[in-house]
Amino acid sequence: MRSLWAAVMLTGIYSFLGASWMLILDAPDVAFTEAAVGAGLSTVLMLSTLALTGTTMKKQATSTLLPLVVVSLTGLALIYGTADMPYFGDPTAPAHQHLMPEFMADTVPSIHEAAGHHAETGVGVDNVVTAVLASYRGYDTLGETVVILTAGIGVLLILGGEKRFSSFFADLSLRDVPSMRHRAILRVATKLLIPYILLFALYVQFHGDYGPGGGFQAGVIFAAALILYGLVFGLRATLKVAPPSVVETLVALGVLLYAGTGVATMLLGGNFLDYSVLEHPLLPGVLPHGQHLGILLVELGVGITVAAVMITIFFAFVGREHPR
Repeated sequence: MRSLWAAVMLTGIYSFLGASWMLILDAPDVAFTEAAVGAGLSTVLMLSTLALTGTTMKKQATSTLLPLVVVSLTGLALIYGTADMPYFGDPTAPAHQHLMPEFMADTVPSIHEAAGHHAETGVGVDNVVTAVLASYRGYDTLGETVVILTAGIGVLLILGGEKRFSSFFADLSLRDVPSMRHRAILRVATKLLIPYILLFALYVQFHGDYGPGGGFQAGVIFAAALILYGLVFGLRATLKVAPPSVVETLVALGVLLYAGTGVATMLLGGNFLDYSVLEHPLLPGVLPHGQHLGILLVELGVGITVAAVMITIFFAFVGREHPR
């Protein structure tokens, strides 16, 4: 279709359906992320982009047959590749025979004790997904956080040109971006909703060890609250709530907190991101379990970077000069 508005709406609906599929497959953490990022912030950013590009795609002089052929061949190749995949829920699948039993034994308390493991060797969190992402795959999650940082820097470099980040944000504060503050219903509803959105973000951040959630989801939800505030009250008001100098610092602070936790574990005699050495021998039971404390710190770093980068990208898109 040529209507870009309808295309954006369809992508948002598809992301929401994808989140529903993940929830049916008992993957609430993935569903949480897809709903927040795919159906939420991505849709908002694409809608803000339409204010700069228009809502209707121009007619193309070239034929669209070649892209259709490429997409069809790629789809057939992917479908052919699924023939070698195990059936959903197959207990003999390789994923259920090698690493997963060890992950479960070191995470779930009942399985941990049944396997005869010592209490101090477990991860110490109830959510297996959090344990895998933040502890077993700590290197990989650190890389994903760096990718998010790089994406934010890339957007600023592309939209800001040769300007320094601080001067780029200074130019944003001078622009009079249209807002919806004159609409009383939106203004009042936003003031009522934002505190609960922020509270829910904090709950997701610090309750991710026990249920669905974590730094990625919490960062997006926290950013969504400020983006909602910006859409209703305007860019200038949002820059006062979230000063550019603070946001710019937080973009890198989260990655530094994550990597710094790994450096701290090395200084304490362990390996990089080996949280077991963080348990204080003089304060047993007072501080969290070493693995639990390390996961809390790295998840906090992820949440800070994700929220700051999302807010930065929103500032960069909304602050662009609108066409006449």
